[in-house]
Amino acid sequence: MSRIAKSPITLPAGVEVKVDGSTVSVKGSKGLLSMRINNLVQLEQSDSTINMKWDQNNKKATAQAGTARANIANMVTGVTDGFEKKLTLVGVGYRAQVKGKTLSLSLGFSHPIEFSMPEGIVIEAPSQTDLIVKGIDKQLVGAVSADIRAYRPPEPYKGKGVKYADEHIVRKDAKKK
Repeated sequence: MSRIAKSPITLPAGVEVKVDGSTVSVKGSKGLLSMRINNLVQLEQSDSTINMKWDQNNKKATAQAGTARANIANMVTGVTDGFEKKLTLVGVGYRAQVKGKTLSLSLGFSHPIEFSMPEGIVIEAPSQTDLIVKGIDKQLVGAVSADIRAYRPPEPYKGKGVKYADEHIVRKDAKKK
């Protein structure tokens, strides 16, 4: 039995949810998101809540109900508040600069890295070593942050690289004689 799928999703004021077959669309002040849910799950919508209905004896339906509930709750949060991830560049000469829809990264390579922002994502650089990735789609914000981090992941000896702001790097001791 899925405990996540049992809890209803409360809709804040100004959020509209439209269910068309297996497609769910959520519209809010920040934009519109849509997603297909599995046919094993049905949505029951009232004025300010959404409940999941599924066959309780089917394990796959139970798993899909929990996943659908979590994804729809993230969509509701995204169109009302949005999501953001903070990245930090650690290292001598490591810099980031936003030029229109392009992020230019200097990460110790012989050339700067030009990262073009996907649609629906805004990247801000409050300082040369800090980045903030913002958007309404939680999955896309996480994927873009992971792509930027993958250019130079933090290494365990000096901690140099691109890391999440809340990430703790486990440091290793240098080789001893």
